[in-house]
Amino acid sequence: MTTKEIAEKLVNYCRNHQDEEAYQELYSPEITSIEMQEPMKEVHGFEGIQKKGQWWNENFEVHGVEVSDPLVGDNHFSVRFWMDTTHKPSGQRSQMSEIAVYEVKDGKILKEQFFYDIQQ
Repeated sequence: MTTKEIAEKLVNYCRNHQDEEAYQELYSPEITSIEMQEPMKEVHGFEGIQKKGQWWNENFEVHGVEVSDPLVGDNHFSVRFWMDTTHKPSGQRSQMSEIAVYEVKDGKILKEQFFYDIQQ
């Protein structure tokens, strides 16, 4: 698959809340996922991605998500995500916007990195 095809498939999976399908089809087993802060600042491989997803589901209730069309350049693409969530431990509801940048190598997503304002 081309970078554009991978980007379009990922956006479709995200819009349909099919994260596991996206990981299985589009992600490299050597995936690196980087966030702006702990506790899941950097994880590696499918096991790391699964632990990150489990942490997210345990800590956040998602009320709404919007996913932009991808912007593709060579072996990279970006997607804007907007989310309305409640942090389960504190009960605090908030909205956030983030930019995700993906790197594709050998037909798979090798790296994802998320950029957003850190709430204090």
